[in-house]
Amino acid sequence: MAQRQRPTSLRDRARYLFDRTLARSTGALLGWLALCCLAVVVPVSALLVWTDPAAPRSLSGRLTAVWRTSAETLRLGGVTGAPLRMLLSVLLGLITLLCVSTLVGVITTGLGDRLTELRRGRSTVLERGHAVVLGWSDQVFTVVGELIAARAEEGGGVVAVLADRDTAEMQTALAPAPGTAPGVRLVCRTGSLTDPAALALVTPAAAASVLVLPAEGADADLEVVRTLLALRAALGARTGPPVVAAVRDERHLPAARLAAGPLGTVLETEVTTARLLVQAARRPGVPAALRDLLDFAGAEFHVVDAPDHLVGQDFGGIALRFEASCVVGFLTADGRALLAPAPDTVLAAGDRLVVVARDAVTAASAVPVDCRPAVDPAAMAAGGPEAPEPSRVLVLGWNRRAPLVVDLLRRTVGPGSRLDVVTGPNGGARPTTGPDGTDRLDVVFRPGDPVREETLRGLDVFGYDRVLVLAPDPEAGAERPDDRTLLTLLVLRSLEEEAGRALPVVAELCEHRSRALAPLGPASDAVVRGELTALLMAQIAHGPELAAVFEELFAARGGALALCPAGDHVTPGREASFATVVAAALERGACAIGYRAHGTGHGGGLRLCPRKDERRVWGAEDEILVLTAAPGGSEDAHRTDGGRDRVPRMRLSHEGGDSPSGLSLG
Repeated sequence: MAQRQRPTSLRDRARYLFDRTLARSTGALLGWLALCCLAVVVPVSALLVWTDPAAPRSLSGRLTAVWRTSAETLRLGGVTGAPLRMLLSVLLGLITLLCVSTLVGVITTGLGDRLTELRRGRSTVLERGHAVVLGWSDQVFTVVGELIAARAEEGGGVVAVLADRDTAEMQTALAPAPGTAPGVRLVCRTGSLTDPAALALVTPAAAASVLVLPAEGADADLEVVRTLLALRAALGARTGPPVVAAVRDERHLPAARLAAGPLGTVLETEVTTARLLVQAARRPGVPAALRDLLDFAGAEFHVVDAPDHLVGQDFGGIALRFEASCVVGFLTADGRALLAPAPDTVLAAGDRLVVVARDAVTAASAVPVDCRPAVDPAAMAAGGPEAPEPSRVLVLGWNRRAPLVVDLLRRTVGPGSRLDVVTGPNGGARPTTGPDGTDRLDVVFRPGDPVREETLRGLDVFGYDRVLVLAPDPEAGAERPDDRTLLTLLVLRSLEEEAGRALPVVAELCEHRSRALAPLGPASDAVVRGELTALLMAQIAHGPELAAVFEELFAARGGALALCPAGDHVTPGREASFATVVAAALERGACAIGYRAHGTGHGGGLRLCPRKDERRVWGAEDEILVLTAAPGGSEDAHRTDGGRDRVPRMRLSHEGGDSPSGLSLG
């Protein structure tokens, strides 16, 4: 039997009729509005008149008073008398109301459009000496955060960001926490990066520096080149500020350097990330040390003028003449950086000092003090570092940087090493032998998916000295490319907990937000793709003279930074000053710039620039952070014969043929 339909209530019918009437036209809406107003105003006016003791006694007089009160309330005039006069009064009131409402609408629309324009970020930034960031990628958070920190140290400033995104969204995503950056203002503007008129919104000609971030997508590097060309067009004949840019593919470096001009510095993201991964695999703790050195939160590199009385002295003596900062090299008068030079290298006239200090004020105002009396030669360790031994490395995953990682491992591991690669479902190109035919690294490819637990259990992961987890390329199809990496890390972490052993893992992540989610063990490191490039861009933008320093620092074959056992420099179990560690490192051709005490955590506890007179008992498991010279000495580091082991200058050279390469870590 069919169910009886419930009768429609009068309330529902009335509401349906009302909604249908409103949907007809604007006139119907105005009619209903007038009817509702009269339905409220007329009864209330009548009540006011009837309750007024001074109201007229006659009915016509009271109706006239009701009309006058209602008309004044609705601003229709209060004229009484003949019906024609009352009609003309109503007409005049309606015309006045129409004119006033039109004027209010015009003013409201104009103000709304102006506010919308301001929210869209289309007004010109009238600042001088500000930092300009062009583009939007995952590196923007690191770059803007470091620039804000640098400006806060200097007492304030402006950081302007231009991208083809909503201004309010950019402001919300990038704004620092309240109270963390006093005196620093963040200004966001929206526009096309390849439009010179849009670039003029951030006034690049008056900026202290301009940073062009690497873009996303298949034509990312070409977008960077177009942005650099648009920047040149916006600046016109003016010289403009120093420009720092980054590309992903080294094939586009020559074009990017040409577009950036003689004051431009171009970095290469893919090689930098690959070399950092190899650094982390060979020397645990290096990523955290690099972050501490390259951010503005603690100690960082500075270039300062050398006191006149130090000219003519050797590097070994100068390195022990600063109590709270560490001298690591010279910046010569012709712009070359000599890092960790031989102790007998003499400081020439016009040379500057490259130091690691906690801030620019400490670096510039340091008064030389002879710290050599604090050196205890008897506490120095005998012998030198051991030769590299064969190692076993496991690589999980495959991406564009994987061939670079394999090639760099071939160059740096000891003879007889083995590399097992599990490429995953997407696979990739598979190199089998090195470009020079070397057999010091045996590469073996294994089938399987790194996110599957049975694949990892069948590999005996604890038999490897290091495990590298590579993130898939963003264009591989996943909206969140770190998901597979996080799944692989979760399986590895479960194997660690099951075995009760620490597994040395280096994980590559695509997004900086994934670092907090990564299930890393006590012996694991995380390398965020492009983070080192972003830190370098901020450092070079803040101090352009550091470009030569970072070129030399990261061009050294096999890497220039290392965490070495304290026993390589001082006798374990013996009390000694940090000056003793510095003197011992100098004898081994290195510069000690800090240490990490055992038990402070794998990713932290690094103490940079301790005072030379600081004394402590050095344990065998303590680690010393040292900066080493390029293999072959300073002359080899500055060869211009196109050797494979040298990374060419990051800036455009008009003196010779720079090969298409950029700043990289190796």
